[in-house]
Formats: sequence, structure tokens, C-alpha cells
Amino acid sequence: MTDTTLKGTLRSDLHDAMRTKDKVRAGTLRMTLTAITNAEVAGVEAKELSDDEVLKVIAKEAKKRKESSTAYTDADRPELAAIEEAELVILEAYLPKQLDDAELERIVRAAVETTGATGMAQMGQVMKAAQGEIAGRADGGRVATIVKRVIAG
Repeated sequence: MTDTTLKGTLRSDLHDAMRTKDKVRAGTLRMTLTAITNAEVAGVEAKELSDDEVLKVIAKEAKKRKESSTAYTDADRPELAAIEEAELVILEAYLPKQLDDAELERIVRAAVETTGATGMAQMGQVMKAAQGEIAGRADGGRVATIVKRVIAG
């Protein structure tokens, strides 16, 4: 019996990493599975996360690694930044391919046209419309920057 969910894939990859004694990969996957479990038991009652929800948890973990790497680099701690970057590479393998700026701008322009946005007051509407198509393939900060640029003209 195989578990074809993303969470099942993570578990399987964790077992493989443990067998091959890949400590960085095993540690990263273990932390990610813990974050998924925490998300499952948060709230009023425990529930099994869907693959989309698991992807959101992985994206959140990847964002943490990115921010930590930047902080360590700024603090002149390259050895710690390297660890965070290694973990980020592992997590990014489970995320959908990220959109490039040109594709992101095309989606944002379509969202501006759809919503009829004319100024910054409608930025939230444009973000909401664009996020539906972007669906985890771009960081929210990047999307917001492009939305501001497109709306400003």
C-alpha cells in the first residue's frame, strides 16, 4: 500500500534520508513533518491536511529558511546561512516551479483588467484575483511589488 499524498511522499523521503544517513535532508523533512502535524492539530479539532494545505506549510517553512538565511548573512554568520540555504533547497524541491517576473506581471495585468482597478485603493482586489492563478508559485511580497508597479502605471 502506497501513500500518494504529499505528506506520504515527505514521510517516504524522510525514511530514505535516514537510511542514507543524510542528516540535513532528514532534519529538514522531520521539521517540515512536525510543522504539518502542528497545522493539523491547530484549531478546534484535528484534521488531515490536503495536499494544497501541505504545500502552504512547506512554502511557509521555505520562507522561514529564506528569511533566516538573510538574517544570518547580515549578521556575518555565513556558516549558519549555508545551513538555512541547504534546507531551503530541499524544501523547494517539493514546491511548484516559481513563476518568473514576466509571467507574474502577465497574471497581475490580467487581474487588474478583470477587477477594473484604477488605483492603490483596489490593490487588495487585484491581489485576491491574482492569487487564485498564482497559487503558491510566487512569494506574496513579489506579487505585491508587481501589483503596485502595474497599478501605478
